[in-house]
Amino acid sequence: METATLKKTSKKDYRQLIVEGFVAHVLEHGKEPASIFKFAKDLKIKEEEVYNYFTSFESVKSAIWVALFEETQRQLEEQEVYKEYSVREKFLAFLYTWIEELKKNRSYLLCLYQDKSSTFKSLPKDTRDFKEKFSDFASELVMEGKETQEIASRPFISEKYDEALWMQVGFVFRYWMDDRSPRFEKTDAAIEKSVNLAFDLMGKSALDSFLDFAKFLYQPK
Repeated sequence: METATLKKTSKKDYRQLIVEGFVAHVLEHGKEPASIFKFAKDLKIKEEEVYNYFTSFESVKSAIWVALFEETQRQLEEQEVYKEYSVREKFLAFLYTWIEELKKNRSYLLCLYQDKSSTFKSLPKDTRDFKEKFSDFASELVMEGKETQEIASRPFISEKYDEALWMQVGFVFRYWMDDRSPRFEKTDAAIEKSVNLAFDLMGKSALDSFLDFAKFLYQPK
């Protein structure tokens, strides 16, 4: 997200101009603009041009979250090996790739969210569209995991698996925001350990095997 250039901007460039201008303002001032009127004036465009694409700064921030998610997905889909991954490996790959995208925008994210580390837990408006897209992605993973038996089907609990993966995203984001280790090595470790735990819990456990065996023993002969 580079600072916007304002010369000879065509209509098709306005949306990107607004997003880049917003990011630049946050980086330079440490906060979002005071008003859309002032923001448009600083960009040397009409206020109505902003409203043609975004109704508020919340919608600009939302678009940025969605763009980070879509870029992550695009990179994963370009990797032929990704299709051969297990569900656990696909989710690990998603989080590792997503964090790499966040790193490119760390200063912007710190400016807006450093003092709000519970961002995903409380779900502010600007992550809502991101969550919707992620939920579709997570639901596909869960469905695939059930088909391959990597994920166990459990009454009532199975319906919450995609929400559990969303909570995992929130955990990783908050951990990364506070990570001060070289090259964010602790975040990489946190991703691996937390994902492995999550999929161990969602997988068929020893308890499931015991209950299945118990049901078998108590069936009429």
